[in-house]
Amino acid sequence: MGASNSGVLIAAAPREPIAGRVKAWLRDQVLAQHDRWRLWAPVAYGGGAALYFALLEEPPLWPLALMAAVAVGVWITTRRLGFGRGVTVPLMILACFALGLAAAKHRTIRVAEPIAPALIEPTMVEGWVVDVDSAGANGARVVLAPVRIRGLEPEQTPIRLRATVRGEPPAPGSAVRLFAILNPPPPPAAPGGYDFGRNAFFLGLGGTAFGLGPTREATLPEPPRELRWRMALNAMRYDLASRIVERLGPESGGITAAMTTGHETWISEEQNQVMRDSGLYHIISISGLHMAIVGGFVFFATRLLVAGWPWLALRVSSKKVAAWAGLAAVGGYLLISGGPPPAERAAITASVAFIAILLDRRAISMNALAVAALIVLTLRPESIVQPGFQMSFAATAALVALAEAWPRQMKPMKLPFALAAIQKIWGWLLAAGAASLVAGLATGPFAMQHFNRTAVYGLIANVAVSPISSFVMMPALALGAALTPFGLGGPFLDLAGRCVDLMLAIGTWTSSLPGAVRNIPSAPAVALPIAFLGLLTICLWRGRLRWLALPMATAVLWWPREPTPDIWIGDGGTNGAWTQAGQATAVRPTVREFALDLWSRRRGQQLQAPPEGELDCGRFSCAPTETGPLAIWWGRRAPDAEQLSGLCATAEVVSVRGQVVELPAACDGRLVLDGVDYARGGSIELWRDGDDWRAVWAADDRGDRPWSRPTGA
Repeated sequence: MGASNSGVLIAAAPREPIAGRVKAWLRDQVLAQHDRWRLWAPVAYGGGAALYFALLEEPPLWPLALMAAVAVGVWITTRRLGFGRGVTVPLMILACFALGLAAAKHRTIRVAEPIAPALIEPTMVEGWVVDVDSAGANGARVVLAPVRIRGLEPEQTPIRLRATVRGEPPAPGSAVRLFAILNPPPPPAAPGGYDFGRNAFFLGLGGTAFGLGPTREATLPEPPRELRWRMALNAMRYDLASRIVERLGPESGGITAAMTTGHETWISEEQNQVMRDSGLYHIISISGLHMAIVGGFVFFATRLLVAGWPWLALRVSSKKVAAWAGLAAVGGYLLISGGPPPAERAAITASVAFIAILLDRRAISMNALAVAALIVLTLRPESIVQPGFQMSFAATAALVALAEAWPRQMKPMKLPFALAAIQKIWGWLLAAGAASLVAGLATGPFAMQHFNRTAVYGLIANVAVSPISSFVMMPALALGAALTPFGLGGPFLDLAGRCVDLMLAIGTWTSSLPGAVRNIPSAPAVALPIAFLGLLTICLWRGRLRWLALPMATAVLWWPREPTPDIWIGDGGTNGAWTQAGQATAVRPTVREFALDLWSRRRGQQLQAPPEGELDCGRFSCAPTETGPLAIWWGRRAPDAEQLSGLCATAEVVSVRGQVVELPAACDGRLVLDGVDYARGGSIELWRDGDDWRAVWAADDRGDRPWSRPTGA
C-alpha cells in the first residue's frame, strides 16, 4: 500500500509476472520480423539442394517434382484463403525446401555428360583447345573439347577434358593431338573430403588427361558454332592476359592478368602461398569484390559525367543512367573473366543491385541479397556445397547486416578542411576495419572446415590493402583492360602493376610474422550446416534474440573432432601415411603431394618424410625396415608370393596397386588391400580396433551418384 500527500491510501499497481514479461518480449521479437520472413526463402531453397547432395543414392525426379508441386500448391492456397503468417510462413519454407530439392535433381539431369573411364594403357586424344586453365603441379593445363579418343565410343566420350600438357600451352582455338593417360575426374582425397569429381561434373569436365609427349597439331572437322564463339572469346582473353604479362613481367603481371581475365597461368606457387597465408587470396579470384569495385567505379564515374553536362542532367536521371552503365560494365567484366562460377555469382549479385536502383529500390539490402541468392541457386543449385558460394554469401550477408546496424550520425557542422578530412579518413578506416573484421568472422568457419587454415593477421593485411585495391588497383585494371585493344591501356596497367607489387609486399610481411597461419582440423560434416544456419540467423533476425544463435555460428570451432586415423591410403593405393603424436609420416612424400597435403591438413597433422632407415624402398615398393604400420607396392604388376610375403613380414597393413589373386601364409593376420578394393572404394582411412582395423572408404561416404562413376561402369 502507498500514501498520497492527502493521507489517502492508494494501492500500488500489481507488477506483471516475469513469465508474462518474457512472453510479451518474445512476442515483440517475433512481430519485429514481419518483413523479414521472406529472407528465409533462399535459406530453405538452399537447404533442399544441400539435402539432395548429401544423399548416398540418386533419387528419381518424379517424387521430388510431385512433392514440390504439392508444397507450393498448399502454400499458395493458404495465402489466398487468408491464413495468418503462423501457417503461411512455415508452408513457404517447406515449399522452398522442396523446390530446392527438385531443382538440384533437375540440374543434375540437365548437365549429365559422359565420364571417362580409367584406361589401362595410354591413348590418343584429339580435340579443340577451349581455354587455358591454371597450371597444375605437373605443368601447364588446358581445357579440351575432345573429338575422338581412341578406345572410347562416341557415347562414352566426355564433352570436356582437363589436360596437362608439356611445354607452353596451345592457345584457345587450336586443334591438337595428345598421347595421354586418361582418367575420370579425381575422387575425394580422403573420406569426407571435398569432392572434386562432383565439381567437375557440374562444370562439364568428364575426365583428366596427362600428356606423355609433345602436343601436336591435328586436322579436325569444323567445331559447332557455339564452341567457335567460346574459343574466340577465350582466345581474346588469353591474348589480353599475355599482353599484360608481357608488359608488366610475370611477377606482378601474373596476378594482374588473373584479376583481369581469370587466367592464373603465370602465378607462381610462392605468390599463391603468400596470398593464402596473408588472407589476401580472395583478391586473386574474380568474385564479388571485383564486380563491386568495377561496377561501382563505372556507376559513380557515369553519374559524375552526367552531372557535369547540364543539358543531359536536366533531361535524364543520372542515377539510372549510371545503373545501366554499371550493368554493362558487370556484363563486360563477366565476359572478359571467362564466366567462371564465382564471377557469375558476383555478376548476378551486382546486377540485382543495379536493377534495384532502376526500380527505385535500395541497392544494398537483405531483400536484394535474397533475390540474388535465389537466382544463383536456381541456375546452379550445386553452388550450395561449394566453398566459394558459402563464403561469398555469408560475408555479404554479414556486411549488409553490419550496414543495417551501423549507427547513423547527424551531419556535422561545417568544419575546417583539415579537421573534416581527418574525420572522413578516420570514419573510412573505422568502417573498413569493421567490414574486414565482420567479413573475416563470417567466412572463418568455412575457411576452417574446407581449407583448414586461418590467416591470423588477415585483418591487418586486408585493411592495409583495401584502399589500394578499391580506389586505385581495380579501377586502373578496368581502364587498362578496356583501353588495351586500342593501344591506350599501358599507363593504367603500369599503375595497377605497382599496386600489385605493393599488395605482395604487404602480404609477404604479414605472412612472415610469427604464427601467421594456424592450421585447424576439420570438424565432423554436421558442424558446418549448423554454423551456416547460426550465422544466417544472426544476420537475418532482427533484435537481440539473434545472439542466441552465436553458439551455432561457432560450431566448427568448438565441435569435438573425430579421433585421428592411424593410417591413410590414397585412391589407387600408390601412396599412404601413418600418424603418431600429431605427426603424419608419408611413405612417398613427393608422390600425390596435393592429396597428401589435403588429407594431413584436414586431420590437423604435420606432414613429414619417413626418418632415414625406417623404410626399405625399391623400384616398386616401400616397406618398414623392421616392423611398422604400412607397406606400399605401387607397381602396376602385382607382387609375386615371395615379394608379398616380404611386405607382410614387416608391415601390419599392405597396400598393393594391382590385383592380388592369392595371399601367402606370411600374410595371415595382416590386412592386405589391392586394386580391386581401391577401384571400388577409392581412398581409405584406418583406425586400430584392438587386433582388428576399422575402415572408412571414400566411396561409402560419397555414395552412388552420377558423378561418382564412369559412364557405363
